[in-house]
Amino acid sequence: MSTPHDPTADRDPDRDRDLTPPEPSTADVLGQALSGAARRAGLDPTDERPTGHVVWHAMGGWRGVLESVLPGLVFVVAYTLTVDRETGEANLPLSLGLSVGLAVVFTLLRLAQRTPPSAALGGLIATAAAAGLALLTGRGADNFVPGFITNAAYGTALLISALIGWSLIGLAAGYLMGEGTTWRRDPRKRRVFFWLTLAWAALFYARLAVQLPLYFADDVATLGTLKLIMGLPLFAPLIAVTWLAARALYARPAE
Repeated sequence: MSTPHDPTADRDPDRDRDLTPPEPSTADVLGQALSGAARRAGLDPTDERPTGHVVWHAMGGWRGVLESVLPGLVFVVAYTLTVDRETGEANLPLSLGLSVGLAVVFTLLRLAQRTPPSAALGGLIATAAAAGLALLTGRGADNFVPGFITNAAYGTALLISALIGWSLIGLAAGYLMGEGTTWRRDPRKRRVFFWLTLAWAALFYARLAVQLPLYFADDVATLGTLKLIMGLPLFAPLIAVTWLAARALYARPAE
């Protein structure tokens, strides 16, 4: 008795493998994640509005600026005003409570208005974690330790990516502009993205270089003030430079 013919037996396994879509590479996953974050921040390559508007939108407008600056500013002001002249100690729980409370208010406002709470929620988590560490150790300067870790991590990741030829700025721009990783075959683009990535790494390392000595000196007021100064006031110009450089690299030829 003959067995029924199995139609799958005649298939070429190599041909089936050719039809299987390739697994996304690490560069694909990372590039898509970075470009998605940039697009959500308002860095849209199809946006023809002035650079100032794009940068302002990337910072979140007035609400984003307030959510980024006010909790830290309130902590510094409250800490400075509550310092006891005799003992030199400040009311740390009050200062941290006001800072975290303000971050909670921002998050609740976003939830009540049904706007994306991710920015405010991220700020709340960071503020609460820093406050918890400071309360645990009893040192106001420890409120800035999570920021040091973040700056070190970002700066190192950017520096390494630039040195190995896979700059994170290039990955974000490449996928944002729809060309993936083909920018790596263009020496001009590779050179521009290399220096842009180094500039971002330098920003994060500069923060550490300026702020760490103040941390070890336990100068909380100056440390908090410089953290604010080296925040958005330096972030915004670098965003503008990066945006303008990327737009110039991908400028359409005149018709």
